[in-house]
Amino acid sequence: MNKIGFLLCNFLLMGGPVAHAATTCSYDKAALLALDEEAFDQDPSGGWRTVAKTPGCELAAADLLNAYRTKHSKVSAVLAWHEGQLRAMAGQYERAIPLLNKDRKPPGQDPAGWNYYVDATLAFLRHDKPALLNARQQLAAVPYAEGMGLPPLKNGYFEIPGQPGHPATRMRWPPNIDVVDGLVACFGKSYSEADGKACRPPSP
Repeated sequence: MNKIGFLLCNFLLMGGPVAHAATTCSYDKAALLALDEEAFDQDPSGGWRTVAKTPGCELAAADLLNAYRTKHSKVSAVLAWHEGQLRAMAGQYERAIPLLNKDRKPPGQDPAGWNYYVDATLAFLRHDKPALLNARQQLAAVPYAEGMGLPPLKNGYFEIPGQPGHPATRMRWPPNIDVVDGLVACFGKSYSEADGKACRPPSP
């Protein structure tokens, strides 16, 4: 995976409020656990996402992620992040916090300010608004990562070319700043609601 693709994968997170309707969350657990990590985690119509997209199945998807991490010991920390997000969306903040905290970049390997986004998310879940505002300030100050092969920054946004037949992805710099702005704007509401697009500033 090239640098742009790797960076984009870390930027695109689950967004939007999650419904908690009662439902039957059935899936082929053995087949999903047998997938390689990329198919299990990144396929938008496969892996754990096939479970999570059903309203009311966020905890079932979180348990599936936990089972995958247990079976496959050498996996990326992003799987813990996704499990933590699902648990936070379901209101399990105490279980979510240590999971989200696992997915930090090593010092000197965080050109896009991912760790500040982690800090902001944890501050929101801990109901610590000063820490949230501080993390937001640090994230906003991250300089544009010129050396990572990204396209030029225009009016605070950059565009990742899409695959043939698909539009480009337009993103604000630094990544996740719009998500953090949503957490600030909807502080005190549930994570499921505050992480949704309705709480974020509109795109120009």
